[in-house]
Amino acid sequence: MEARQRIIMNGNSAAAFGAMLSRVQVTAAYPISPQTGIVEALAGFVAGGQLEAKFITSESEHSVMASLIAASEAGARVFTATSSQGLALMHELLHWAAGARLPVVMVNVNRAMAAPWTMYCDQSDIVAQRDTGWLHIYCEENQEVLDAIIQGFKVAEQVMLPVLINMDGFYNSYTTEPIEVYDLKDVDRYLPPYMPPVKLDPDEPHTLHGGTGPHLFTEMRYQMWQAMEQALTVAREADEEFGQIFGNRYGLTEAYHCEDADLVLVSSGSLVGTLREVVDSYRAQGDRIGMLKIRYLRPFPVQEVCQALVPAKQIAVIDRNVSVGMGGVFWQEIRSALYGSPAGDKPVLGFIAGLGGRDVTPSSIDQIIQVARSNPPQDAPVWVELKV
Repeated sequence: MEARQRIIMNGNSAAAFGAMLSRVQVTAAYPISPQTGIVEALAGFVAGGQLEAKFITSESEHSVMASLIAASEAGARVFTATSSQGLALMHELLHWAAGARLPVVMVNVNRAMAAPWTMYCDQSDIVAQRDTGWLHIYCEENQEVLDAIIQGFKVAEQVMLPVLINMDGFYNSYTTEPIEVYDLKDVDRYLPPYMPPVKLDPDEPHTLHGGTGPHLFTEMRYQMWQAMEQALTVAREADEEFGQIFGNRYGLTEAYHCEDADLVLVSSGSLVGTLREVVDSYRAQGDRIGMLKIRYLRPFPVQEVCQALVPAKQIAVIDRNVSVGMGGVFWQEIRSALYGSPAGDKPVLGFIAGLGGRDVTPSSIDQIIQVARSNPPQDAPVWVELKV
């Protein structure tokens, strides 16, 4: 793109444009709904000469990640996208990419995990990958998807860890919105060419990511831990610089009317858009409701979360996922973050909603608010609009 343009497109196309603007050099693809449109669009960019990259057609998602690991080790900027069972099939190699300290960027268009088989959305696919060593970014709307890919490469290539960018299947992937597509020269200024510290090179031989024993393994994991901690600062700085150049800032979290809220609703992804409307409606009636959007799950922004929730009298976490036997993953994360903090002495209630693509409507949020204010037990999640 030679000049900044405003184009009507869906979330899948926005992701493809984000990868193109980032000048990815290798992309590998295996189609799985609802993300197939991303790799189809990238194939079109490569075939049409808009993106100078190697496009690899693979026989499985496992092979997709294996080929990207190899390309990243050779020094290329790499990208792909997947969903649900495809992400699960990559699981083994997600650990490899993170442990090898490779700045792979991947979009997950989330879709509920089988069985029962379904095409529709919840976040159980991506939260199952939270401990693989990848950064996790959750997007509310489609401009944020495009922007998060560019920011993702900026952060990944500084801390040398891979990045998973999440958008809700159907709610984002097939929803059409006006999207700002930036001038390539501006993106190049923000995101310079990738210069790997070490790569496969016959003129400078290295052994990369070989076996090790107990005498070094813990230290290597500690270095990953340090890189993830560093990513908090790097992500804040990358977001600030992005805002200066392109006008959009997102933060690691977004506190919306939290400063005087009696009740704060916490969630992530496209559901946040509904929460924002509900908060505005309650505020118009003088009811002090707030909302906290969690954008980064890894690294988890403990400082921002605790600061935003200090004024609240009550917290309700709404999860579009479930860890069977424990509850929603964001509920667990929020309770862990608040423990021992100045905000740790208030009720934190967990709600599970929107699994398998079920709509979470303003009416659903009204019910959550009513239940939260009735002070239910805090040791088990509340299942919203359960039909059994």
